[in-house]
Formats: sequence, C-alpha cells, structure tokens
Amino acid sequence: MEETQPPGRRGRSRLVVPSRSDMLLRNFTEVIGGPLGRRSDPGVISPGIFTVERVLILLTLAAALVGVLLKGYCRAHGWESPTQFYATCYSDFPELFSHRGLAEGGFPILTNQFEYPVLIGLIAGLTAWLVPGTGVTDGRVLAYFDINAALLAGAAMIAVLATARMSARRPWDAAMVALAPGIILAGAVNWDLWTVCLLAVGMYFFAQQRLVPAGILIGLATASNMYPLLFLAAILLLALRTGRLRALLVTGGAAAGSWIAVNLPFAATNFDGWAHYFRYTADRDAGYSSPWFAYNLVAGRLRWPELSPAAVDLLSPALLVVACAAIAVIVLSAPRRPRLAQVAFLLVGALILTNKAYSPQFVVWLIPLLALARPRWRDFLVWQGIEGLHWAAVWMYLGQVTSAGSSQHNLDMPYYVLAVAAHMFAVAYLMARVTWDIYDPNYDPIRRHHTDDPHGGPFAGAPDRIRLSLRRPADSLLPWKEPSNA
Repeated sequence: MEETQPPGRRGRSRLVVPSRSDMLLRNFTEVIGGPLGRRSDPGVISPGIFTVERVLILLTLAAALVGVLLKGYCRAHGWESPTQFYATCYSDFPELFSHRGLAEGGFPILTNQFEYPVLIGLIAGLTAWLVPGTGVTDGRVLAYFDINAALLAGAAMIAVLATARMSARRPWDAAMVALAPGIILAGAVNWDLWTVCLLAVGMYFFAQQRLVPAGILIGLATASNMYPLLFLAAILLLALRTGRLRALLVTGGAAAGSWIAVNLPFAATNFDGWAHYFRYTADRDAGYSSPWFAYNLVAGRLRWPELSPAAVDLLSPALLVVACAAIAVIVLSAPRRPRLAQVAFLLVGALILTNKAYSPQFVVWLIPLLALARPRWRDFLVWQGIEGLHWAAVWMYLGQVTSAGSSQHNLDMPYYVLAVAAHMFAVAYLMARVTWDIYDPNYDPIRRHHTDDPHGGPFAGAPDRIRLSLRRPADSLLPWKEPSNA
C-alpha cells in the first residue's frame, strides 16, 4: 500500500538541521534551550510564513544594515583621509565617483579610463546617472555610496538564495553567507559582491544541469572579475575525472559567448579604454596585503634584498600554476571524485594566496564557496575573526603610509605583517581541511549525510573514468563507503 503523507508534508524532504549536525552550534544553542528536538521534521512540516529562505533574506538584510551603520562616520563627515581609514569606513565608491569623471557625467571605459572590468564599469556608470544634480558635492557623493550599497545588498540576497537552493537538504548553510562578518565589513568597499552574485547564480544553474544559463552567468561574472574563470577550471578537472566533457564544452562556450557580448561593444568603441584594465593588472606593483608586499616590508626593515616588480610578475603566476597543478593532482588522485565546490574553493584560495594584491574585499570571494565546500561553523568563524583582524590592521597601516596620520592611531609594520600572515595561514588551513575531506570523504560534512554532490550538476553520481595512482601507505586513509540510498 502506498504511504500517504499528512497535509503540509507532500513533496517535501527533511532538512539537515545545523543545531543537530554542527557541534559548535549544538553547544551554542544550549543557552536557548538546546538543539532542535528529534521528533521535529524540518522540511517536512510546513514552517508557515517563516520559511528558510525568508529567514535568510531577513538575516541578509540585517547584516547589510549593520554594514552601512559601520560606515556611519564617513556618511556623516565625508570620506576624507586619514579619518576614513581610522574609522574603518573606507569605500572605493566616493573616491571613484569624485576622481574618475563619474560626477561630471563621464562614462567609465567609454570616456574615462577605469581600472575595472567592463561590467563593473557599466554598473559604476549607470549608478552615477541615478545621482541627482551635477558636480562633486558631499550630498552627491553620499547618494552614490547609498545607491551602490543598496544594490549590493540586493546582490547579496540573491547570492544567499542561490547558495541555499544549491545546498539541497542543507539550505541553512547559506546563513554563513547571510551573516558573514567579511561581507558586513567589506561588502560596500567595492563592487565584488556583484561578481559573487553572478557566480552563485551560475553555479545554481550548473547544479540544476542548465548548462547554457550557467555559462552565461559565469561569463557575466568573468566580465566583472577574472576569478570566476577558476570555476571553469574546476569543471575542467572534474570533466577529466569523469569523462563528461560535454558539461565543460557547453558551459565554457556559453561563458565565452556572454563575455564577448559584453566586452565587444566597449572594445570596439574605445579599445584603449577597454584594454586599460588588463594593462593596469599586468603592470601594477605588489599590492597591499599580498605576500610579496609583506615580504618587501620585512626585507626593507632587515636590509634583505627586495623583490623587484619583474620578480613579482614572474613569481606570482608561476606559484599559481604550481598550486593549480597540485590541486589537479588532488582531484585526479583522490579515492572518490571530489565535489565541485571543494575544487572551486581550492582554486580560488590558491589565487588569493599567490596574487599580486589582496584587497580587504577579496574575502567575499571565498565565503559562498566555503559554505558549499566545508560548512563547519567553528572553522568559518575562526577564519572570519582573523580576517576581521586583518581588516582593522590594513586600515590602520594605510592611515599611516598614505596619509601621514597621527601616530597614536597608526599600526607599526611588524603587526601589519603579522595580520597578513595570519590571514594567509587561515586560508591555507581551510584549504588543508578541504583537501583532507577530499581524501577522506567520511569527514566531509556533505557526504557524511549520504549525499554525493548536490552542487555538481552533471558530475553528481558520475563514475570515475580517470584516477591517478599515487603511492601511499595502505592505512593512511580511512575507508570511504559509498553513500547509501536509504
């Protein structure tokens, strides 16, 4: 006889409850009565008006409001140096609006040089047109900041929803994105949340095996920042592992088409303006908070030989290539095909650790990927706490070196370098934990709940066609058991 479900239960599946599955949250909930009871059925019983997604939207909105409140000093007194650094309310929006011709009606790339990709230039120009009035005034600068902050809050909500829907039975993992301290602190520094949003939606379509829309969104994300190319690299590695090359060809082709469609009009209209971003990226010196910049600071203090710009231009991409090759070996040699989010997290993490610059807002790149790759709140909060320390350190240091601020507010170089080192160690630690999960899926928070790869789309449940055989002790890994269908 067919089993029937009570009203409100049809078509639903049980959700993984963080207060049950995550030890940190389980202990934390003791102050409010303990974790959710075993007799409850989240995902089966209708929650009424407070669905998971609606709660996540409310959490994201609250986080966005906190982020704007943290910019309160600059919103009230203006974005002036060095006070904008010491008040930790710096944002690129006022600076670019005032000094890149946006306030006078110029359009990025078409009429003015702009050190950002095409899609960011398009967003910057369109939002400038929404600001009433003319010229550079305090009111117009504030309006430009507020318009972009509001739109970025909407982008963050879309990214959170996409992350929640990708996670199948684990939508609450998206709360990491909704409440991430890194997004609260850095979300309104620049337009990077647009890239995060576009990539998250593209990943969602890929998880649904809608490869053409996925490729279009990934191409648009690449037109706003180059790091989404690494998601295509993750698809490439899993396509080699599984032999399913169609996913790579269709998604990559659609991504290339959408990238060309966005870039071609700008390149045809003003090629020099379009190429300025690529020249700027290639020619820039080692940027603040990069390992290269930190090394040169220490070398200067200890009178060691410093790295020249040419050396950095050689070492940075070379180390990235080596790191990507090592990740490829991990993907192809693991006892079980890694999950797509795990591979993407490792690749983007490698870029962050080897890049010529690490701006404070780059932390938002990794947050949704970690929520999908390793949704463990303890590791997440420790990492975010360290990134928060780096956030404060970089502004205190910039207040000194760029604006000759008062010494009582400055941070001495060794402490700034320690903050950079701590940030790099935290990212490297997370990459090591994800690698451990790949080689021993019994520690993987996703696969331990009898799920293969909810984000993998055409790779989910795929058999392995290629696997490298590396010598290692037979007892170095715990046995991996295939997920049960029960």
